[in-house]
Amino acid sequence: QGRVLTGTLLGAVIAGGAYVGTRDEATISAWTFEAAKYINPLFRLLDPENAHKVAIWASSHCLCPRETRPDPPVLEVSVWGRTFSNPVGLAAGFDKNAEAVEGLLGIGFGFMEVGSVTPVPQEGNPKPRVFRLPEQGAIINRYGFNSEGIVAVAKRLGAQHGKRRMAETVNSAITTNAEQRVLGGKAGPGILGVNLGKNKTSEDAAADYVQGVHTLSQYADYLVINVSSPNTPGLRKLQGRKQLKDLIKKVLAARDEMQWGEEGPPPLLVKIAPDLSKQDLADIAAVALSLRLDGLIIANTTVSRPDSVIGLVHVDEMGGLSGKPLFTLSTEVLREMYQLTWGKIPLVGCGGISSGEEAYVKIRAGATLVQLYTTFAYEGPALIPRIKAELAACLERDGFKSAQEAIGADHR
Repeated sequence: QGRVLTGTLLGAVIAGGAYVGTRDEATISAWTFEAAKYINPLFRLLDPENAHKVAIWASSHCLCPRETRPDPPVLEVSVWGRTFSNPVGLAAGFDKNAEAVEGLLGIGFGFMEVGSVTPVPQEGNPKPRVFRLPEQGAIINRYGFNSEGIVAVAKRLGAQHGKRRMAETVNSAITTNAEQRVLGGKAGPGILGVNLGKNKTSEDAAADYVQGVHTLSQYADYLVINVSSPNTPGLRKLQGRKQLKDLIKKVLAARDEMQWGEEGPPPLLVKIAPDLSKQDLADIAAVALSLRLDGLIIANTTVSRPDSVIGLVHVDEMGGLSGKPLFTLSTEVLREMYQLTWGKIPLVGCGGISSGEEAYVKIRAGATLVQLYTTFAYEGPALIPRIKAELAACLERDGFKSAQEAIGADHR
């Protein structure tokens, strides 16, 4: 099945190229994203993990649509001294080993996050470990931080980093189109986050994260400490007030002891779970404020099973649930955290987004940026221009001049 799917992808690319060869770039973009709608269902002929592998392979060989149309200006957001052309990002977990950064950013994400990356390579949990719940647009996974390790990821990011920096340098020194020529499209180099994890057998979590910082931070536009995956034993205990404070202090010290240029060190974020008590959230907010954390990602997968998935095939599998059933819970946690931090800490809303309207709800609830994963796995590249167009329409409908203006609007 994998060979059939790969052949179909190649055939579609060749046929598409022949069809649009004489047309302008905007037409090419529109056609290829439209074609992707019909190709993506073929991935469901494969089991979820193999479908994931084929998607990464296709993206790494740029066999996916490339966005050449500029983002609507209304989508622009600035945070951490950087400007995002749109606030829609790809969450960690899709490209765990940084194999397809250029291809995935080229789809039109405003940013993407690779990882989680562990210091030492590890296989993760036994297969099968990924399960679809298509009736609810959901997935249960118990991957368990399968990772090729920081050395392999550093090599890939090093090569990619050089290309991205060259594009930025040429762009600023010559013309606004130079960056696009270097990268082969108008999506730009994109903003790249690196999500750090710990090895399953490690007895010193802080040492693992510090090692990740020392090796990978030079390639990151922002860093993430993942302390919320439900698939690594004991990991979520690091969200406790004392444990989290001690961990963040050590990671910040490791980051700040490195030599940085004018731009300074990459921002540090922490990704938290949606299954936390109000006291847990208050403790995390207090730690984040006291240590001046750069941001929080809300939220990871849930170990709960909402009523909407009860009775579905695979619902009893162990692991984290993601997708549409997570939207309400993750948005409630996001809203609560915005209030607890007084809107002073940038929040990234993640969990169950399947439309521009839902991205807008997250932004109004307090998200500066949003991230997708599960719906992207189901719908493929065509999802991204749709969500951006819908989000722009929501902002314009309600009179916002930019996505920036809408951040936390529900709290005003």
